[in-house]
Amino acid sequence: MSPRPRSLSHVNRAAAAVAVAVLATVGLSACAAGAIGQNTPASSGDSFVSGNAGTTVFALGSGPVAPRVAGQTLTGGKLSLSQFAGHVVVVNFWGSWCTPCREEAPALAALADHFASAGVRFLGVDIRDEPTSALAFARNFRIGYPSLSDPSDEIALAFRNTVPPAGIPTTLVISRTGRITARVIGAASFGGLDRLITRAAQAS
Repeated sequence: MSPRPRSLSHVNRAAAAVAVAVLATVGLSACAAGAIGQNTPASSGDSFVSGNAGTTVFALGSGPVAPRVAGQTLTGGKLSLSQFAGHVVVVNFWGSWCTPCREEAPALAALADHFASAGVRFLGVDIRDEPTSALAFARNFRIGYPSLSDPSDEIALAFRNTVPPAGIPTTLVISRTGRITARVIGAASFGGLDRLITRAAQAS
């Protein structure tokens, strides 16, 4: 005897369950490696280069020159990257709505404290976020370094011709001479970023 066919409603429920599972998986991975700016008001049709999560290390002294960017901080002040000239700088592109950003936040906060006496400076770039949510994020994770507010991706787009942050979180390590020495796409680990910062600090 042939098996009894399942009802249409049972099939529809099963298909819906599969679709929800697929969408959930995509949502969890999207902000780690997906494009972060597609046809925003600031982009004029430009979009970020897509890429895979991972680390890129550039030869010391020959990496791309970091663009001169400036903007308003989450607390309303004015800040430019040029104010950190002569220091190794770690620039982290993040958003309070991004799960991998929350995962890496404790490591970034700890590294900022760890390298403070060595003169290493940290700067966040808050992408497409609400100021209240971003400030709550910084407070919850005890992030003491400043972040520029970048609701329209203008600051992020300034890096597109050098080392475009293909997805967030993306972290850049910049030498004292203003050249990018490393890029991490995806959540940065304490140990991995520690080594990249140490490398830039010792060579600069």
